Amino acid sequence: MPAARRIHSEKKGFRVLGIAESFKRSCKKSTLAGVVMRRDLIIDGMMFGSSTIEGDDATESIISIHKSLARDDINCILLDGLVISMYNIINGEKIAGATGLPVVAITFEDSKGLEGSIKHHFDDWQHKVEQYQKLGKRERIALKTGKNLFIRYWGLSQKKVVSILNSFTLQGSVPEPIRVAKLAARSHANALN
Repeated sequence: MPAARRIHSEKKGFRVLGIAESFKRSCKKSTLAGVVMRRDLIIDGMMFGSSTIEGDDATESIISIHKSLARDDINCILLDGLVISMYNIINGEKIAGATGLPVVAITFEDSKGLEGSIKHHFDDWQHKVEQYQKLGKRERIALKTGKNLFIRYWGLSQKKVVSILNSFTLQGSVPEPIRVAKLAARSHANALN
């Protein structure tokens, strides 16, 4: 995992790769969209990938999206959650290590955890529960918009995470790179199905 590094999120050229998904339970794959956005909210790139519903490949898919962009000007990866595609669990620490970039994962609601749901959904649930527990606890933060987010992060301080999220959140609680990535993933998935 990269050590906490000096990040100048106040510069307009600061870039985030926001990643979100869209899926239908009737499909075997979900669509992942990665949107590169500058701090001044200009979209500067886009890439698509996929992950297997109920699978274990989301982490590698996200690393592949970053690699496929072939860019060295991305400063941070922002993930819309760490459990996607019906319990395909993302390893943020592995992504940080593979890309050399800080990683921030956000969720919008507090929860008591997913262990019970995972046990109910899978006959062979031990591996999934172990992956989920390795994610660690989420931290609650307040945005300048007055909304709260729940975060996990690797490679930077909580103070810097809050600064980055405030820079990219215009209203409500959804940072723009995530909002646009969700729209792109949904549109791409609808076009394919």
